[in-house]
Amino acid sequence: MIQKSILNIIFFLFSLYYANSQEVVTGLQSNPLIKSAHISVTKSVAVDVVELPFFDDFSGQKIFPDSKKWADDFVFINDTYTDKQITVGVATFDALSNTGRLYETASSTGFEADHLTSQPVNINFPSTDNIWLSFYYQPGGLADMPEERDSLVLQFFAPDEAKWYSIWKAPTGSRNYFNTAIIRIDQPRFLKKEFRFRFINYASLSDLSDPSMVGNCDQWNIDYVFLDKNRNASDTIFSDVAFRYPLRSLLVTHEAMPWKQFRQIYLQEMGEVIPIHYRNNDTIVRNVTRNFEIRDVYNNKADFFSAGAKNIDPLTNFDGDIDLTITFSSDSEDSALFKVTSWLITDNFDPKENDTLKYFQVFSNYFAFDDGSAEGGYGINGQGSNNAMVAYRFKSFMQDTLRAVSICFNDSYMNANLRTFDLMVWDDNGGVPGNILASVKEVKVEQGEEINGFHTYILPDGVMVNNTFYVGWKQRSDSFLNAGFDINTPHEGRLLYWINGIWSVSGKTGSIMIRPVIGHPLITAINDVANKIKSDVNFWPNPANDFINFDPDEIPAYGLTYISIIDLQGKELLKVPLSEKIDISTLHEGIYFIITSRNGRRTGYNRLVKTK
Repeated sequence: MIQKSILNIIFFLFSLYYANSQEVVTGLQSNPLIKSAHISVTKSVAVDVVELPFFDDFSGQKIFPDSKKWADDFVFINDTYTDKQITVGVATFDALSNTGRLYETASSTGFEADHLTSQPVNINFPSTDNIWLSFYYQPGGLADMPEERDSLVLQFFAPDEAKWYSIWKAPTGSRNYFNTAIIRIDQPRFLKKEFRFRFINYASLSDLSDPSMVGNCDQWNIDYVFLDKNRNASDTIFSDVAFRYPLRSLLVTHEAMPWKQFRQIYLQEMGEVIPIHYRNNDTIVRNVTRNFEIRDVYNNKADFFSAGAKNIDPLTNFDGDIDLTITFSSDSEDSALFKVTSWLITDNFDPKENDTLKYFQVFSNYFAFDDGSAEGGYGINGQGSNNAMVAYRFKSFMQDTLRAVSICFNDSYMNANLRTFDLMVWDDNGGVPGNILASVKEVKVEQGEEINGFHTYILPDGVMVNNTFYVGWKQRSDSFLNAGFDINTPHEGRLLYWINGIWSVSGKTGSIMIRPVIGHPLITAINDVANKIKSDVNFWPNPANDFINFDPDEIPAYGLTYISIIDLQGKELLKVPLSEKIDISTLHEGIYFIITSRNGRRTGYNRLVKTK
């Protein structure tokens, strides 16, 4: 009896130890898209005063706002942080600066975060001209909801006084969908030629006791900003038919996959429809024609088809599927790229920037269920999470070799997640990970330098896979590793985690950003490529400073040949279509490797010496 009681106590204490371990999704501590884009963005020069009407639905820009309309670049222009937008594209306010990192002033007590400031707008008119500013705003969206002490504020600038006045503040308890606001501008101090307006969000970090859990927070989304004359308090309706959501993968289960793998199962993996989503924001019935093109980028061949015209009722969404009779087909052998374009034909008075969508369907050397954009961070956290494991289920449709695993790890506050973990590959055991096929011990969390933030972990010997396999990690500490989490793509039961000896299906909605790399050995050094390709690429000068030149007679008259520049560690730094002159001014001094590829196959190589 005493022995049984002791065992019960031990089991109870063991259960308490693991009770606090759990899977967690938290906000981002940085935005890799903004970080990468900000390096290359060029600040615009001063623009002329903007004349009325002033309109922006953020559909014509990505990452940063249009500099012809806005004077700063702190907000994030995107189409993934909400699922209730009026038109495709929103401006997201959060706790990250225009460098993609948390503001240096960020604190748990509250701080002034993003600004969105208009260029000077000419509203030098009498108040009887009825000038009104309207916009749609949403707290939270798919990301973190603001707390009671957080806010979104609108301010007006009085040019003669050089002073900003607070005019409006989002009501406490605003609902998590797009609300409308409209404000009349009738005070003489604002009715000037160089009037400006700006939005500011005030945010506050969560509990700082666990730095690895601190992340982006308190988001607001804005859409349909409209400033004009001859309006009234109820004038929030737009004569506009517009797309609401972006195009997504046309594959049944994957966002991206290897081309050879797709060709094995194209009958079951090729989607039968193109889902599209658009809205009639007008008060009358509108007639809309829906057109589509799928272009093989490498071979410059295109298929066009139309879904015809269809009426849509006022203030109504169209969320439907268009029959797809085209299958992705290309002469490429190792990889393929298709540009999918959808456009609406509407009345001439509609804004046209929101009538066209483009999506690139990628067939490279990896599988992906995520769309490349992280809206949150995923991991196992809490007491007892040491030795916890995370696994994502994939399937190889032919015998192939797993060469590497790419993972998008987010930045963490004070670099708290820069710990080691074991990279894991398992086979399948009835729907959960089974035998360990490979394990790379004590690899370090790395934030990738590519635009989507992935870092590639090489499997030195490769792993033969056929059918179902799993990739993931085993923790070596209680720290939250903070992997990128795409909220827009559900994992369909493929994401699992292990705590206390039990594999469980994730209860979080979204896809962890982890991608198995399949096929030929990866290029990890200059000699790897030189031994595989015998054809030289001719260019001049070499050594070179800012540009390298290619013989125009060697550029094919049809199709596309790409130039890739790779460093000695095997990292691709630049990939552009072959042309007579290519800018290399952004490269540092050193030795590089130039590779040409056509139809997904490498065709030539040479060494480049970059000088000052």
